[in-house]
Amino acid sequence: MLPVPDAETMLHMSPQRHLKDGSLFDENGVDITPRPLYQSDGGLVQAKLKVLFTVGEDMLDDVVEVYLSETETISLLDIPGVSVSVDADDAESVGERNAMYAELCANRAGNDKYAERAVQTFNGAAKSKRIQCDRVNVADAATEASTWDLYVSLCGAERDETTFGPQSEKVPCPEGVTEPIGGSATASSSCSDVEPVDLSEDSELVLDSERILQSEAFQHCLFIMERSVLENIFQAKQAAYRQLPPLEDCAVKPEMVEPAVEAEQSSLTPTLRHLWDFCCDLTAGRNISCMAWNKKNTDILAVGYGQFTVTDPNPGLVCCWSLKNPKWPERVFHCESGVTALDFSTSNPSLLAVGMHSGTVAVYNVQSPESAPVMDSSDCANRPLSPQWQVRWIEHSEDRGRGFLSVCADGRISKWFLRHGSTCRDLMKLKRTGNDESHKNGKQTRPFISKHTPGLSFAFHPMDSNLYLVGTEEGHIHKFSCSNSEQTLETYRGHKGPVYCVTWSPFCPDVFLSCSSDWTVRLWRQDLLTPVLSFPSAQRGFYDVAWSPRWATVFAAASEGRVEVWNLGSSILDPTIVHDDGPIAKTSVLFATPTDCVLVGDGEGKVGVYRLENLTLGEGDQVDTLKDIINRMRTSNL
Repeated sequence: MLPVPDAETMLHMSPQRHLKDGSLFDENGVDITPRPLYQSDGGLVQAKLKVLFTVGEDMLDDVVEVYLSETETISLLDIPGVSVSVDADDAESVGERNAMYAELCANRAGNDKYAERAVQTFNGAAKSKRIQCDRVNVADAATEASTWDLYVSLCGAERDETTFGPQSEKVPCPEGVTEPIGGSATASSSCSDVEPVDLSEDSELVLDSERILQSEAFQHCLFIMERSVLENIFQAKQAAYRQLPPLEDCAVKPEMVEPAVEAEQSSLTPTLRHLWDFCCDLTAGRNISCMAWNKKNTDILAVGYGQFTVTDPNPGLVCCWSLKNPKWPERVFHCESGVTALDFSTSNPSLLAVGMHSGTVAVYNVQSPESAPVMDSSDCANRPLSPQWQVRWIEHSEDRGRGFLSVCADGRISKWFLRHGSTCRDLMKLKRTGNDESHKNGKQTRPFISKHTPGLSFAFHPMDSNLYLVGTEEGHIHKFSCSNSEQTLETYRGHKGPVYCVTWSPFCPDVFLSCSSDWTVRLWRQDLLTPVLSFPSAQRGFYDVAWSPRWATVFAAASEGRVEVWNLGSSILDPTIVHDDGPIAKTSVLFATPTDCVLVGDGEGKVGVYRLENLTLGEGDQVDTLKDIINRMRTSNL
């Protein structure tokens, strides 16, 4: 569309056109005066036209030449296209740039710092930066002090400063110290010019000392010093723990060894040699309920303390002990209720899951100096209110290190998620199998108090983390699958009392142990629903059982007052070692991973560290020995 010419332009278009009274007429007398496209006020437009096109009569006969030309095009809105035709000249270059951008996005897919955004620019090249600083000047300063100077400074703290004046009494020389020339202590003393220090309580030096004692750097120095001193004291025992020869300076002298211990070491009878105890004033008198090694650092041991009675007013406690300091824990976490279960995460070893007697579960970060938990179930809507008897981290590929399972006294097996705060989901509810009911004439004579049975322990399969075993209060062991929460896969019957612990063999993936209050420890095979072997106790219930991580035929069990160590390669009838050191109940047992030591927790807050000595394992492969024993016992039972 061409622009409309104005009156002056039209005037120059033809010599036959002329103006009259402000209007433009052609040669035939037709009014061809241009009119505006928009008129807001007619009177105002006419006034403006009269002003702009005022022409005298003397100008009507003048010949005017008018030349038409195009005005510049003005763009009010320009939206470029986002697509290019394949027939365009630059189609090939655009395709190459798109291919480069797609390759760049593909290379950045695995980068942690990559974020998908709606941008059309590339990141600029990284620039290297250098930091410059002034050179640090170092200067050495030293002085020399004689023996007499040291003696004078020592005596000067107990005498008045006027004692060393010219008229004062002469200070006697110590034995072996030559008197300085001149006969006066101040004649050659290099410290005679030192001004006395005011050590009064109001001085700034005392205030500075208090700040130093409370500073973090000073506390860290004391922490390192305490470790160094204790390592010197326990060097011989820790060397025995790690199976290393003791140092000559730190070795125990022969006259310091008790006769009973010396006779025990000289004997060839298998025994447990006591090395030390993890205990302090904070844990004295507390019952030890559970223990767990750190999965990455095998020198860190987590111990849970708590009573299992409703009327117990003492809160729970979790202590993280280090082998470098057996006299005080590295971390202390105070809990609102007694601690019943512990477990370290494998993928994130700094996370410690804790189950409590009140039904609460919490997760603590042992690397953080803060004692507050990173996750607490107190604000969970469907949290259990019964004791949590065991917790285990999930090691599945999809939930690895991001959740854990807990078995509760109300029969619930719950799955807890860290990424969703303190939320849980029930995987299974343990139902009673009918042992507590009897039928007579088709009627139930003893009704259930509850249709659910409490779960006391569970263990994941070492090769298939989707399978796990659960020990119940009614004496049965159930096998479940995480992918099927509707039914029980298998039920193993044999115990007559609550099953306190279930543990898989680390060498034979189809063999597991269980201990119960019916005074027995039983050996099972996964494909058999009845126990293969039964190991009775002398009228004492077993609280805990653990496989040895080094020997396939060795396991330990803790009962009321003693610890039993069984070696199936030597005997299946009697325990190889029976350690009885008093009436205190042994509540938990745990083998040390890198050594041949076993840890025993009792009801008085002590974790005893014992070393297995003179243990004869026999010839041949222990795994084959264990399989042969199970096959022989199965054949004899059939």
